[in-house]
Amino acid sequence: MRWTVAFPMFPADHLVPMARAAEEAGFDSITVPDSVFFPEAVSADYPYSPDGGRFWTPETPFVDPFVAISAMTAVTERIRFLTNVIKLPIRDPLLVAKQLSSMAVLSKNRIGLGVGLSWIPEEFAWTHTEMKTRGKRADEMIQILKLVCAGNGPEWVEYHGNHYDFDRLMMSPAPDQPVPIYVGGLSEPGFRRAARLADGWISVQNTTAEIVGAIEAINLYRAEYGRADQPFEINALPTDAFELDGYHRLADAGVTELQTVPWYFFGGDPNDLGVQLDSLTKFADTIITKF
Repeated sequence: MRWTVAFPMFPADHLVPMARAAEEAGFDSITVPDSVFFPEAVSADYPYSPDGGRFWTPETPFVDPFVAISAMTAVTERIRFLTNVIKLPIRDPLLVAKQLSSMAVLSKNRIGLGVGLSWIPEEFAWTHTEMKTRGKRADEMIQILKLVCAGNGPEWVEYHGNHYDFDRLMMSPAPDQPVPIYVGGLSEPGFRRAARLADGWISVQNTTAEIVGAIEAINLYRAEYGRADQPFEINALPTDAFELDGYHRLADAGVTELQTVPWYFFGGDPNDLGVQLDSLTKFADTIITKF
């Protein structure tokens, strides 16, 4: 089992000290979220709350994930970094590929990309992208990212799809190991996207039952696509497992990396940097070392 600590909505000045502390405590990975801006009014419901409302305020900090990861890789040596998740189809695939390949090279292959679609119509409208084609465009974007970040260093690539089309080009620098891509989401299209195109599935806050159901569905689709024998990772953040027995049940179900937010487990103000730093060591001592 590997262990991820999630850095959700952190103030900018928490990122670097927390990254250092997470590496020292023995965590394997850090995840960071993505939000480009906060529309004052949105024309769709948030899919992960009972009433459809957003649970964060307009002032909640979301440091750009690529900038945040670059800053944290500069002060660490071993720990990996993942996005959970980047809103892929509101971006340009070649620009994302440039950022991703540069980050992978500078970090010595300590980068993974978790991707999602975005649920906010205003994000698409105001970034001049199309919401109705977001799923199909995300599929093509994943294929483009895998071409550029295939792990062969700089090489000529080309792509001719329905939404993106370019002739032979080379990006340099490019990583000498493939950059893994993880798909998020609890929908059937998301499960199929993960099974068909990705190296793994990454969750947000989900119950054990939801995580197990996702694993079962993805395994069926992987078999359907002839990928059942290929390596595949499951990175999950359970909302109802906080102890060794619960974590072992998830491992038995197929989870390969467990996410946690330990500053909620040991008392104190969960937004205080000191509490957050101390909780990393406490979680490592009580869970990671005993698992």
